[in-house]
Amino acid sequence: MDTLHRSIVTLVFLASGMAKLLALEFEVDAFARWGYPEGFMYFTGVLEVAGAVGIWIDKLKTLAAAGLAGLMLGAVATHAMFREWPMLLVALLIFVVTASYAWRHRSDFLSTDSDDSTDAH
Repeated sequence: MDTLHRSIVTLVFLASGMAKLLALEFEVDAFARWGYPEGFMYFTGVLEVAGAVGIWIDKLKTLAAAGLAGLMLGAVATHAMFREWPMLLVALLIFVVTASYAWRHRSDFLSTDSDDSTDAH
């Protein structure tokens, strides 16, 4: 189940991030409609792709998922401000799926591995 959950998050953010990085017309139009600069679209795309990759790196997976969930809070706020209700619901669903992955793996992020810790004193 964990691999399926991680795969879904990865596919969503790879697709979304690549659409931004490739400057697909619907993304360019959306960022212009919202009044966001084009550079912000590319920056968001880089973060989405980085998060989609980072979620597969054990030491980064929780942080990557939390970061992606944070991005989705921005998407939720944008869709709410512009009264884009169907997209708001989609963004909320993606937020819940991504945040739940981060929450389920929070202990991985918070735990310390005794092999990695060294006492310099």
